[in-house]
Amino acid sequence: MENQLKKSNFGKFLLLWSGELVSSIGGGLTSFGLGVYVFHQTGSAASMALVTLLAFLPTLILSVPAGVLADRYDRRLLMMLGDGCSALGIIYILICMRNGGASLWQICIGVFVSSVFSSLLEPSYRATVSDLLTKEVFSRANGLVSLAGSARYLISPIVAGLLLSVSDVKLLLMIDISTFVLTVISTAVVRRGIETKSCEKEKSFMDSLREGWDVVHSRKGVFYLILVSAVMTLFLGVFQILAEPLILSFADSKTLGIGETVCASGMLVSSLILGMRGIRSHYVRTLGIALMLAGVFMIGFGIWENIFIICGFGFLFFSALPFANNCLDYLVRTNIPDELQGRAWGFIGFLSQIGYVAAYGTGGLLADLAAKAFHRGVGRGAGLVIIVSGACLFVVAAMITKIKCIQDLEGMTV
Repeated sequence: MENQLKKSNFGKFLLLWSGELVSSIGGGLTSFGLGVYVFHQTGSAASMALVTLLAFLPTLILSVPAGVLADRYDRRLLMMLGDGCSALGIIYILICMRNGGASLWQICIGVFVSSVFSSLLEPSYRATVSDLLTKEVFSRANGLVSLAGSARYLISPIVAGLLLSVSDVKLLLMIDISTFVLTVISTAVVRRGIETKSCEKEKSFMDSLREGWDVVHSRKGVFYLILVSAVMTLFLGVFQILAEPLILSFADSKTLGIGETVCASGMLVSSLILGMRGIRSHYVRTLGIALMLAGVFMIGFGIWENIFIICGFGFLFFSALPFANNCLDYLVRTNIPDELQGRAWGFIGFLSQIGYVAAYGTGGLLADLAAKAFHRGVGRGAGLVIIVSGACLFVVAAMITKIKCIQDLEGMTV
């Protein structure tokens, strides 16, 4: 009976997904606009990395308690609160800019506040997907989720670059603020259409927190896969944080926007393929191959200061990521009980994304230091760090298919 109900929920999933798609586009506009604004104000890759770090860190730190909340309270309500209140930080930055310009520390405060509220979203969103759908359509749904996530890289950059050529960053912030309203409305509609699970009042918050850790740690293959993911996100984070200063060092914001969209269209192609066909088997092998290829494409991306070559390797890099993300998501999701998904995803998000913190905290500094050491511009420093990171990603990815407890995850489901 439960599976029959879930099979009829794909339309509700699409509505929820549409809201997150709009939110992703709006967030991408803000991220692009603030990145260009900070780089033009400071000329430093480290300053851009600092803003990204402060936008990311609260989401990471609070992902674990947010996961517990997702299992104890109404997941759709938490999504509405997270999406709606995260607009406050963007509004603060907009007010500062309208009063004469926002300094670096004001931008940092705004993105930090926005990120604190956004932390409620991810565990609840992932757990809601499990609430709505059956395992048979997880892979297809994951392809669409990846597509929504890629919108901030595919649609937002070219739109933001064109808008910045005729206006300024304030317009991008206002558009982003308006998208929060649409996202909250779509989530509210879905909330009315599905049953709200009762709160786990019999357990304390700390008991739920420990249970989330136990469910992840007790599954050796899942735990090892998460640890490997943390190493991989370190190298992927370096690429994310340094691609923009590399291009901005020899091109304008319009070229950057077009270039980012061309690169991210690789993710669109792969996500569409996954959305229609999914992956049926050999998840571990596919994961390893996708990440090894991503490492090779990172190396090519960092070698030349040529926008056409950069776009080519960027396209290939982004085309590999949905395959890796889809395999990771499937291997973890099918090995954790539905009723523990929220708290489990909180811990999984925290552990697997620690690498991003290291990347955002050190990537910009390493690029600036490399530029000074070799007496080159910040773009060449960024390129060198990306090349080294790509080589390291290749080595780590090659190790994944050799770990037996990870291989065993394909034959284990709950």
